[in-house]
Amino acid sequence: MHPAAPPRRLVAVLTGLSCLLLPLLGQLPKAYAATDTPVTTGASDSPPSTTAAGPGAMAAAPYEYLGWGKPQKPTAVMAATGVKWFTLAFVLSDGGCNPKWDGDRPLTGGSDEDAIDAIRAAGGDVVVSVGGWSGAKLGEKCTSAAALAGAYQKVIDAYHLKALDIDIEDTEFSKATVRQRVVDALKTVRKANPGLVTYVTMGTTPTGPDATGKDLIKRGAAAGLDNDGWIVMPFDFGGHTGTMGAATVTALDGLKSAVKSAYGYTDDAAYRHIGVSSMNGKTDDADETVTTTDFRTVLGYAQQHHIARYAFWSVNRDRACGSGSDGDTCSGVSQSPYEFTKIVVQYKG
Repeated sequence: MHPAAPPRRLVAVLTGLSCLLLPLLGQLPKAYAATDTPVTTGASDSPPSTTAAGPGAMAAAPYEYLGWGKPQKPTAVMAATGVKWFTLAFVLSDGGCNPKWDGDRPLTGGSDEDAIDAIRAAGGDVVVSVGGWSGAKLGEKCTSAAALAGAYQKVIDAYHLKALDIDIEDTEFSKATVRQRVVDALKTVRKANPGLVTYVTMGTTPTGPDATGKDLIKRGAAAGLDNDGWIVMPFDFGGHTGTMGAATVTALDGLKSAVKSAYGYTDDAAYRHIGVSSMNGKTDDADETVTTTDFRTVLGYAQQHHIARYAFWSVNRDRACGSGSDGDTCSGVSQSPYEFTKIVVQYKG
């Protein structure tokens, strides 16, 4: 996903507990069911989460880019759709190892912080997304895992975040040393921030992550990174067959297999550690149109398998195009306002 070019390319039920156990539940940083133990080759940043609990409203957090595409007022989107969480994009490098919105707007004291405060005042919250397709990437500008973790921590501290998304694309994704740096930095911030939910979002083929994506997942497992969600962006395939909904399902199945293989999870645990960030309407590929029917197909898959996340790019585009509009500000398909968001918000984990 990126703004400068066409946007490319996302409870375990407890029964029979006595009241003596109830006070312990509030002390858990995350709700996990400890059943099977996944196989990892590195020391984990926290006890392995083999079966993550349903993440609730956080699971449906569509992207909104407040610095691009005539963004709607987040609180107006909340009132119109019932959505509670947004994934706000994108935090980038300011040219060095320092995080800023779009690489130039400060984390605090500006319109971005005002928007987050307004979302929270209305009963919602945010996932902050670091990366994207365009711009200078922190993963590259920070030359060590410790420095990168420090940059991530600045973002976490600025907003007291509950969740962080690393949207790893382009050269940040393609360089093995940078992929490892991102994994190691995430492990550090998870240890420093108990309960922090982390997502790693990347591109995919119609059958799942490519060799680079699989390598990233394997590096996470080898490092003992207990990542909450490995997320794929199932569009801009460069060729596919069938509907985009069907292609998304096969991409997610491939992702599940890659995560299961790397971590040694059960099928159920693997599903609960994957997610999707789709794109609404016309994508950058001429043969791709993601319809509301496709979104409902993905919703059914998410509900069946209790995946970690169902997001999409983007709220900015969740409206029909007017005269002279482009794909940065509208979906390119006939739709009612927020029709895609209203489907995604039905997902509760």
